[in-house]
Amino acid sequence: MARPPAEVRFPGDKNRRKKVKVRGIKQASKQIQQRLERDLDALLEDPKIFLPDIKTNLGKPRRDMMAASLKEIEYVSKKRYDRKWLAKRMVKRRGDIVARALAGSLLAALDGDHSTVAVFNNPIYGSSSFIRRGNGKQSHQAAIQNFKNHKLRLLVWDEHAKSGHWFFSWKDGFEYTGTIPQAPENWIDAALEFSSIKFSGEDYRWSKGLDEETVKNDIFSDSGWLKITFQNGVIAGISQSSLTKTEDGFVPSIALTMLPPKISEIVKAEWMWKPIGWPKERDLPAKGLEKLDEILLAWMSMALEDSSLAKECRKSILNSIEDGYVCGNNWFDSSCQDDFLEFLSGSDDEKSAISTILDKLEGGVHVRQDGLVFDLDERVVRFEENSCHPLLVSLWKDHGFIVLEEMFGLTGTEAEEIYNKQLQRKQGFGAFLRELNNNLSTAKKLDLLPWSHTSLPQPLSFADKLIRKAGDDGVASTVSLARKGKGLDAAMGWAWLVVHDRTESDAWRFDSASRDKGSDWVPALQMLWESATKILSGDDSSSRDEYIQSMEKLAEISGAGKLTSP
Repeated sequence: MARPPAEVRFPGDKNRRKKVKVRGIKQASKQIQQRLERDLDALLEDPKIFLPDIKTNLGKPRRDMMAASLKEIEYVSKKRYDRKWLAKRMVKRRGDIVARALAGSLLAALDGDHSTVAVFNNPIYGSSSFIRRGNGKQSHQAAIQNFKNHKLRLLVWDEHAKSGHWFFSWKDGFEYTGTIPQAPENWIDAALEFSSIKFSGEDYRWSKGLDEETVKNDIFSDSGWLKITFQNGVIAGISQSSLTKTEDGFVPSIALTMLPPKISEIVKAEWMWKPIGWPKERDLPAKGLEKLDEILLAWMSMALEDSSLAKECRKSILNSIEDGYVCGNNWFDSSCQDDFLEFLSGSDDEKSAISTILDKLEGGVHVRQDGLVFDLDERVVRFEENSCHPLLVSLWKDHGFIVLEEMFGLTGTEAEEIYNKQLQRKQGFGAFLRELNNNLSTAKKLDLLPWSHTSLPQPLSFADKLIRKAGDDGVASTVSLARKGKGLDAAMGWAWLVVHDRTESDAWRFDSASRDKGSDWVPALQMLWESATKILSGDDSSSRDEYIQSMEKLAEISGAGKLTSP
């Protein structure tokens, strides 16, 4: 009977152990162990080392949440060497929650084993290592054991903050001001010094892009700046450029050193700006100021990013103006439409088109930067864009027919065809209006020519067609048409090519009879073309008489007979 195969063993099998990973638990580095040992030893020596300085009168423990916590913390402190008692207190469901976390931290200090730690991760306050013991909140235990972290230690008091208690922490201090948000002066100085924006000055602070005079005297700027005033009278000015360049938000950099993180309770914020052109003696619209306050409050509540603040503040004011013309950050009085149009970027034709639309408006209009158009009851024109082309693209759908009729006299089917073509392809309006103007101008000039090819006999009707096409599209465009003539039209076509010296490569296309006849008609056709060019170029009125005489002469020598009066 065959033996079973020998079991294969590898070196180290006897010592191999299965590793079990526990979420949030890690092996502490030597550096972390040393830090925890120092901090826990300090906590064990003075269990109240994590407490803030009390800067208010406390009530009785039954009615004052902070007084109740301090009472239990005092009791836990006295029991800090009683392992059995601490073990019971750290899992006790009733009683003060801060005292529960403290009991677990003190027991961790007594245990002395700091090799395995828990990790507290918070997207706002960062991550910290701590030793977890008992049922106390992780954030409380992490904050107590990392009491030197001036931001993290605030989290011990999160439940108190929800009940309206205020705490202020900075590197050199930690204060509790009761239910009144009274920011310590040292905290204000530290908050500004270590904020995400760098300031110059002392009583008056200013960021890059501003100066002391501007902040001290509340001088408005074209781009606007933010003025914040603290409870103790310290004023700081922040330029728009400083706000847009911050990697970390300005409000979080300050608010995360206080609890609750509501700087709106200790700071007054103002946006120092008026539209360019707004009268100095005129107040800004009340609606706009009300909306502005809402935006500043949203910013102080960390619901609006620094980079968006300036734009939103200006928009709140601009969109509340109910008269005149608003474009970008500029305002023009109702009587200054010419100045408003001059401010726009575009050709004269584009500005004329916009002027035509504005003159026909029954109310107001708001054209947003994304192209959306809103009709307004107020007599105000608001353009967020100052370039004429995108404005006309937005306005063309509702006002294109007005432009075609008022500027070019186009109506009916002809206007509808041009309107739809431009609506679909959105050609550059400068080129579109210029081309349309040139075409219509040429058409009007061609209408000055006496007779038309429908009222003239052959071959004069063909001569008229050649002249009109040359006036509209140029002489080169008539060569192909001249070649296609039949009978007498062929003779007239040859005469036309001779007048314009275009016969060199086309003689073979015409029979000898057409060339002979056409050659006889050349002088009269030459006179007819010269008088036509004078009419089309806007020359004096005598050109019309010359044209009529030339056409009558051509009719005589070509055998077309006597012509009716044009």
